[in-house]
Amino acid sequence: MSEPGEDATTRQRIADALRAEPHDATALSTAVGVPRSSVYRHVEHVAQSVDGEDEQFLVAPPECRECGFDGFDDPLNDPSRCPECRSERIAEPRFVIE
Repeated sequence: MSEPGEDATTRQRIADALRAEPHDATALSTAVGVPRSSVYRHVEHVAQSVDGEDEQFLVAPPECRECGFDGFDDPLNDPSRCPECRSERIAEPRFVIE
């Protein structure tokens, strides 16, 4: 008999992890066992597949650790630099399904 989730797809495992608690891309990469570079693409698909009636896909946008700027154009993006202060100390966006 297989363990629960053993046969689940990557996107199902990501959705299950996000239902349990908020994660950023680095944490999802570790939890699900996929390269960090592919997490954002999977998360976009997971966001589209969430049923808006019973649950919601929520994003805490990236935030500059220097000046606190969080008005990035695309919250599902991993910006490399803050447009306000040019700092490269950017906290990754966090995702959750509630």
